[in-house]
Amino acid sequence: MSEPIDDFYAVIPAGGIGSRLWPLSRAESPKFLHDLTGAGASLLRMTWDRLLPLTGTDRIAVVTGRAHGPKVEEDLPDVDLNNVFMEMDPRDSSAAIGLAAAILERRHPGVVIGSFAADHVIKRQRVFEFTVRQAVAAAREGYIATIGIQPSEPAVGFGYIKTGDELIIDDAPMAALVERFVEKPDLATAREYFADRSYLWNAGMFISRADVILDELKANEPELHAGLMEIADAWDTASRDEVVERVWPTLKKIAIDYAVAEPAAEKGRLAVIPGQFDWDDVGDFASLWTLVGDGRREGVTTLGSNQDVLDDNATALVVSETDRVIAMIGVENIIVVDTPDALLVTTSEHAQRVKQTVSSLQNKGRDSVL
Repeated sequence: MSEPIDDFYAVIPAGGIGSRLWPLSRAESPKFLHDLTGAGASLLRMTWDRLLPLTGTDRIAVVTGRAHGPKVEEDLPDVDLNNVFMEMDPRDSSAAIGLAAAILERRHPGVVIGSFAADHVIKRQRVFEFTVRQAVAAAREGYIATIGIQPSEPAVGFGYIKTGDELIIDDAPMAALVERFVEKPDLATAREYFADRSYLWNAGMFISRADVILDELKANEPELHAGLMEIADAWDTASRDEVVERVWPTLKKIAIDYAVAEPAAEKGRLAVIPGQFDWDDVGDFASLWTLVGDGRREGVTTLGSNQDVLDDNATALVVSETDRVIAMIGVENIIVVDTPDALLVTTSEHAQRVKQTVSSLQNKGRDSVL
């Protein structure tokens, strides 16, 4: 299990600002650059360390924005700088993953790539590795493989994958066809999915031969594919900057789920491997509280550089980056995030609405706190 996979490259898309974790996560310092779990490492670094046994240091690529490039390189001192692919500006996951696929296919024809978000938290490392190796085996057979997470609760914050017929693939005993993708459900529907057990959470992890992903992009989004191939052709040449500046702004913004995964499922080309490891996408402060509280939201949990928090009969998550004393008295399920220029106070029930606050601040031109 400890030997790297010879024909496998891991790709870490490190983008987005994590607006539901504002004001801790900002445009210049997004959530993947933060140590949100108290583990002593950023989420990006934890992702890197998780993938190392599968790849070695020379076969991990990171796709990130130009503004984050220096911090990514500082956080990952062992990364091969030739494998840091900087986007001119965010164009969604199809452009990010498609760019990596096109460059790596040019460099290593026939390579299998796997996309793993920079801001997920995964426990049970050996189970994770076993699952990825199964996905690579399915990819070698020409499938686009995804890893679906076995639900631990009837969650409404995730999309779902409906599994279909089992596949017979050597070294992938748990592989099955994907029957369909399902958008985030309401609570009653989520309870039905949870009871069914053939529904898995969509964690957005995709493993495939690079040429198979590119063929699917070409069939479904030909203009996007053509632009990415033009950039990839120039990437390792002196004309890279000129081509990127000209072509990148023209690329369509579309998620890889819509451009690749869902069409592949309709054609019977998408396989799923159930991931029976602990997984969290740290989507908001409520999920962060559950994560650092080992599944519970009890008492007052504190994160950040300031631990000077007083509580009296309170339950709360407090994230503090200032030297202010914070006192919690007789309140329940409160979330307080204290930064030098912005203070957030909400409840675990309304944690998802932080994204709406960020949108309001954008509309008001308050970019200085974003």
